[in-house]
Amino acid sequence: MRKPLSIAVAQPPCVSYDVAANAATHADVVRSAGARVVVFPEMSLTGYELDAPAITAGDPRLAPLVRACARTGTVALAGAPVRGESGAAHIAILAFDGTGARVAYRKMWLGAAEAERFAPGGEPAVLEVDGRRLGLAICKDTGIVRHSADTAALGMDVYVAGVLEHAKDAAVRDERARRIAADHRVWVAVASFAGSTGGGFTRAAGGSGIWAPGGAVLAQAGTEAGAVVRAVLE
Repeated sequence: MRKPLSIAVAQPPCVSYDVAANAATHADVVRSAGARVVVFPEMSLTGYELDAPAITAGDPRLAPLVRACARTGTVALAGAPVRGESGAAHIAILAFDGTGARVAYRKMWLGAAEAERFAPGGEPAVLEVDGRRLGLAICKDTGIVRHSADTAALGMDVYVAGVLEHAKDAAVRDERARRIAADHRVWVAVASFAGSTGGGFTRAAGGSGIWAPGGAVLAQAGTEAGAVVRAVLE
């Protein structure tokens, strides 16, 4: 029998372009969250600045986050622009643990402005933690029915997403989470930026949350930057 999985979704304050400052903030969240998995929003390590330079998984500025994961036994999922082997830039999820970081997923469905700079990822991805399979998603992916279906086809227990929505579009985040939880009978964990994030988002929606299979809300943050909520998936 699999043991329960504790998961937290965070909406940390962000300093545009400042990877070192943001990594330090992420590390603070990891140390205080008390969760096996901590999820952060889209492009959380750079802010939503589409011209932010791509970073690598081995970037020394990320070392505080790796150390925090080593100390707490946490897997942290953070967002950043990266460059693929072909040289193309992608919006990605980096997975951190005590041994380092790696690119775990590249966003498949891009917004119009994003597509001018980034290439779409080629395939869905899952990440296994303690016997639970986490399907990975970034923002617009969550609104594409095919994305959640293709990810579910890989076998997933939790659909995990880092997103960014304007405050006026907060209902979109919740509607998508409920739909995915109901359609695929999985938990859904969404980390949603709050406050100012760059890229013209001076008032992001916040409202990071965790939904049970079927769509009931287990935990949800408010609109303030810095909030973290947690749930245990039995």
